[in-house]
Amino acid sequence: MSKILIRGAKVLGGEPQDVLIDGGTIAEVGTGLSADGAEVVEAEGKVLLPGLVDLHTHLREPGREDSETVLTGTRAAASGGYTTVFAMANTFPVADTAGVVEQVWRLGQEHGYCDVQPIGAVTVGLEGRKLAELGAMHESAAGVTVFSDDGKCVHDAVIMRRALEYVKAFGGVVAQHAQEPRLTEGAEMNEGIVSAELGLGGWPAVAEESIIARDVLLADHVDSRVHICHLSTAGSVEIVRWAKSRGIAVTAEVTPHHLLLTDELVRTYNPVYKVNPPLRTERDVLALREALADGTIDIVATDHAPHPHEDKDCEWAAAAMGMVGLETALSVVQETMVDTGLLDWAGVADRMSVKPAQIGQAAGHGRPVSAGEPANLTLVDTAYRGLVEPAGFASRSRNTPYEGRELPGRVTHTWLRGKATLVDGKLT
Repeated sequence: MSKILIRGAKVLGGEPQDVLIDGGTIAEVGTGLSADGAEVVEAEGKVLLPGLVDLHTHLREPGREDSETVLTGTRAAASGGYTTVFAMANTFPVADTAGVVEQVWRLGQEHGYCDVQPIGAVTVGLEGRKLAELGAMHESAAGVTVFSDDGKCVHDAVIMRRALEYVKAFGGVVAQHAQEPRLTEGAEMNEGIVSAELGLGGWPAVAEESIIARDVLLADHVDSRVHICHLSTAGSVEIVRWAKSRGIAVTAEVTPHHLLLTDELVRTYNPVYKVNPPLRTERDVLALREALADGTIDIVATDHAPHPHEDKDCEWAAAAMGMVGLETALSVVQETMVDTGLLDWAGVADRMSVKPAQIGQAAGHGRPVSAGEPANLTLVDTAYRGLVEPAGFASRSRNTPYEGRELPGRVTHTWLRGKATLVDGKLT
């Protein structure tokens, strides 16, 4: 593996430094560095971050390769600056056995655009009735540590308690899709003024908040770890903030789209804005930004949810829920958090690399940009502004809510253990 000298990059947004990569490891960080025969990357004015880590990605393989595959999804990840992604379990078949999680893990190993860590299902078939093979998935080659029925809520309190108790034995975590199903039957968007005016079924904030309240109490009761997927309401923020003040082992994520978009967009009836949980109000958006800034919300996770054209280009009621997000996440975070002064680039590295790697126990990721560390890195042209053009996405799907919207920032390079997966904005 050749040497690479990244020259003049603002490491974590700080003063310009040179970074020398040698053999998959950061060999040296300083100024005025040189190395015979090294490939030089001129990075003046650009920000160098540890490779991003996404704790919530839907790669769809096996079973829905018309939406995404491990190959196309990891290419999209590399394009967005990610060096590892956690693949959700709602595939066909469901990733509820050692065999399925190992299949997904091995596909990630073969393709090499980023590391793929499968998330195991909490219950068999995501049906919420019987615990899946949690121990077997953890002991498998995939080494699963995060379990989730995402797409569905583990709504049975007894099952949730048992899952929390089980994963405690090996330091795992249950990631909950917080949605009380009885409160969201027939729901199509956020419950509020807009849903009333449009005559669409409302999805109340309490459907999310009640599950979060229950689960932090359960986690406290059994002394285990719970992670809240795609937190979306101001009320949920307050519950998590209270739980953390009590020392309860809870972490939470927010998606880029919940940091930027509101339910007012649903007035267009464009199904690209149909997502689970739904887009909320401006008040919720501002609360989520503040909570991410102050650490109540620990991380940003994309909930990258690809769908084929026919599943989104239809009437609102029939449309699938979800948005792609891997290739636009960092730009949305720059728009909502950095350019607004709520986070600096070191804070972005913390929320999009360091902490998700810690929660998911992704070895070698989310590490400091310093000598001796694995060279998992991403270089960002933060001065760039451009229109989002989904036709150029690496993802197999195009269901982005940002088409034609101008966003800041562009990932120019991504390195996975010193190997370039993206160079000058183009996949290798």
